[in-house]
Amino acid sequence: MRLSKLLFVVMTLFVIGLVAAACTAEGDDSSAGGATLKTVQDRGNIVVGVKDSQPGFGNLEPDGSFSGQDVEYARALAAALFGDSSKVEFVVASAADRFELLSSEEIDVLIRTTTWTSSRDIDLKASFTATTFYDGQGIIVRADSPIRSLPDLAGSTICVTGGTTTEVNLATRLGAAGIDHTALSFEGDAEILAAFIAGRCDAFTGDKGNLAGQRSAFPADEGGPDSLRILPETLSKEPLGPVVRDGDTEWYDVVQWVVFGTMLADELGVNSGNVSAMAANPPSKDVAALLGVSFEGGAVSEFGASLGLSPTFMQSVIGQVGNYDEIYERTIAKIGLAREGSLNASWLDGGLIYAPPVR
Repeated sequence: MRLSKLLFVVMTLFVIGLVAAACTAEGDDSSAGGATLKTVQDRGNIVVGVKDSQPGFGNLEPDGSFSGQDVEYARALAAALFGDSSKVEFVVASAADRFELLSSEEIDVLIRTTTWTSSRDIDLKASFTATTFYDGQGIIVRADSPIRSLPDLAGSTICVTGGTTTEVNLATRLGAAGIDHTALSFEGDAEILAAFIAGRCDAFTGDKGNLAGQRSAFPADEGGPDSLRILPETLSKEPLGPVVRDGDTEWYDVVQWVVFGTMLADELGVNSGNVSAMAANPPSKDVAALLGVSFEGGAVSEFGASLGLSPTFMQSVIGQVGNYDEIYERTIAKIGLAREGSLNASWLDGGLIYAPPVR
């Protein structure tokens, strides 16, 4: 009898434990996903981690405003969520603290030229959404430097941002080629530029998008943009795009499909200048689905509703921020990186910018 009673007690406690665990999981928004979306909507604005020293992507302007492709996607999210692209709070995220800011929920999303890698995706509990820019690492030197290609870097000192994939790529690529060099690590772009101008390094390295941005803003008293030259070799693959926390599925979907929506708008010929006319008289079912309107009297797409957003959220995004090409031309093209012929061209033109259909 005593053994039977003991087994009964053990089994009862086991069942109670299972029920309690199930109830806890059911009531925990963070495990079920969607916690950030609700938090953002209740707060009334979005908090985005960005860079402040990279023209073309994330740069703090003299008037205190932020500019760049990453910044534009932050504004696109605000337009999608609130119908107002200004509902953004920007937080400067350094290379060292960006993932800590994300994991500690000090920012809602990280949009800061951050490379999608396996270790970051798996080990840092981060989820990378659609790639907004396909980049690759390069090296920049003075235009009058004798360094013309990677082998010429033998014996040189190269400035690099510490604790980044850039630092790892430099060591790996030059090491594999047997090119002896000295890597001089710094915290960020400002420190690297100061060291380069002071003659402490013969070259500096970073994503080619970053190098083009730094070149475009190189001080006139140091020779301006024409005094720098980017070497032809590309050292790595650097897919860049927004990053959210793992397990936050509803928020992930919102960020992902706002990005995809700008790409689809570009592909379908919908832009900030014609979006109202397209919504009033959509030329195709695909355009109607994207813009959340009826096509030839049919039902309105569930696209917006399925994301917990207004059916017409992409009208706000396109009308206030633009499609992918408009964003690109307003930001990245200005630093000398043409979209045509690059990996960032539309798939229709041989590039990699490709979005799944809305259906």
